[in-house]
Amino acid sequence: MSVSLCRFCATPLRTPFADLGLSPLCQNIIPLAKANEPEPFYPLNAQVCHECFLVQLDEFVSPSEIFTEYAYFSSYSDTMVAHAKSYVEMITRRLQLKSNDLVVEVASNDGYLLQHFLPLGIPVTGIEPARNVGAVASQKGIPVVHEFMGVATAERFRDERGEASLLLGNNVLAHVPDINDFVKGMRLLLRPQGTITMEFPHLLRLIEGNQFDTIYHEHFSYLSLLAVERIFSAHGLTIFDVEEIPVHGGTIRIYATHAANKPPLAPGLLKVRADEAEAGFSTLQAYCDFDARVRKTKNALLKKLIELKTAGKTIAGYGAPGKGNTLLNYCGIRTDYLDYTVDRNLYKQGKLLPGSRIPVYPVEKIAETKPDYVLILPWNLTREITGQLAYIREWGGKFIVPIPTVKIIS
Repeated sequence: MSVSLCRFCATPLRTPFADLGLSPLCQNIIPLAKANEPEPFYPLNAQVCHECFLVQLDEFVSPSEIFTEYAYFSSYSDTMVAHAKSYVEMITRRLQLKSNDLVVEVASNDGYLLQHFLPLGIPVTGIEPARNVGAVASQKGIPVVHEFMGVATAERFRDERGEASLLLGNNVLAHVPDINDFVKGMRLLLRPQGTITMEFPHLLRLIEGNQFDTIYHEHFSYLSLLAVERIFSAHGLTIFDVEEIPVHGGTIRIYATHAANKPPLAPGLLKVRADEAEAGFSTLQAYCDFDARVRKTKNALLKKLIELKTAGKTIAGYGAPGKGNTLLNYCGIRTDYLDYTVDRNLYKQGKLLPGSRIPVYPVEKIAETKPDYVLILPWNLTREITGQLAYIREWGGKFIVPIPTVKIIS
């Protein structure tokens, strides 16, 4: 049996983090016409490198197969759009961005973030490989380059459009298998005094919050500040500040620049470094008991669903996120437990979830069928969703939140 190598430092991987069995690609929503066709399943076995402590999955499928046409549209989440607007207002003030500054977003999706720069007169460009979501951004007046970020793309972009004063990427660093090529490309695209900001779910919160469902094939890496600092430093970039933000169950936003600028290190960076050190992130022990906790959560969720179905209760789902598909396939939840799920994303409606083949309907299906319980699959948006579906209480409906532990909300 071949041994996988760390995607950053090429050390042979030999330490398991979480083994979730076999799972399909979580964003491959199945059209009804293909309901009876087979779909591939791949191992979902995360490991940690004992040298650089990067938690990662093997690359079974190339990014071009996953992201050339993508089912996730950020604008369908009011929470994420509001978060993006707040970021734009903050970073414009902090960096004093003006009309001669170029803002470049890597993995710009449907323009949910860059759209907020347009009224400010600040030029923007998105780098987005998925043409279907990039087309929506273009309709908003946002220039989009349909390529994957890396050295070749950065050199071509720099020669044709110039360097970026602000280079940002939210929830993209975990999605790149060649993380060295990606980070080196960012350095090449950044102006000498420019700033990089990147947001990614914090591995510390994943472990503390038992967020195993955020492990899926589209996420090649699971990131700590410890690992990301080492990766950036290897490519001539220095992280000088960190902010902790609540989105996606606990995210950190890093600020970086060229190492030659020798920026002072902010208290936020020092705090997160200290938090990770206290959690033992530079030792393997911090990573080794997570798998057992995952199995415990699976058993608790199945026990609750069996109890409710035995009592004759009806259960629907809300959302069709990638994390939801990991949860459903790992736990073996299909239409015997979940009658259907709903989603605001028109792209997903009228189709079937991968693996579980649970049908996806418009949100109005909830009001039509009046389920006794709604299982919230994007649990990180629980407040938004319970607000949108507050009307289920009219017939005594309740919510099930699966992560970090199973919870019923009346």
